[in-house]
Amino acid sequence: MPPENAPIEGGLDLREANVVDVEIEKLNGSYKFDVTLYHDDDDEDGYANWWQVETLGGEELGRRDLAHAHGAQEFTRSQTIEIPQEAKYVVVRGHDQIHGYGGQVIIVNLRTSQSEKIDQGSEKQDFSDYS
Repeated sequence: MPPENAPIEGGLDLREANVVDVEIEKLNGSYKFDVTLYHDDDDEDGYANWWQVETLGGEELGRRDLAHAHGAQEFTRSQTIEIPQEAKYVVVRGHDQIHGYGGQVIIVNLRTSQSEKIDQGSEKQDFSDYS
């Protein structure tokens, strides 16, 4: 649970770089990820500076760097990332300059495009037991 003074909207701690939506498109051996983040860049010195796609065990497969603050609004950025053929699930995780990898993540089933939102709190969580 975030502290009482944390900016909260829809149950999200906006000090964290929350992943709120992911759309994927399968390409030849890779996937195009359209990732929507929500972070209150107006209320702190740092900003959401990247999002990444990783295995359930936390191995980074690719990331999209963000060069500037986006205010207190949702924004979407895209990146094409090569994914190992044997991967069934990936974790899409946001990062901000002050708090690191906390906030909401989305786990995506690459075969069905279904996803699940998980609030990992203020610390990066491991999802290697996810099924």
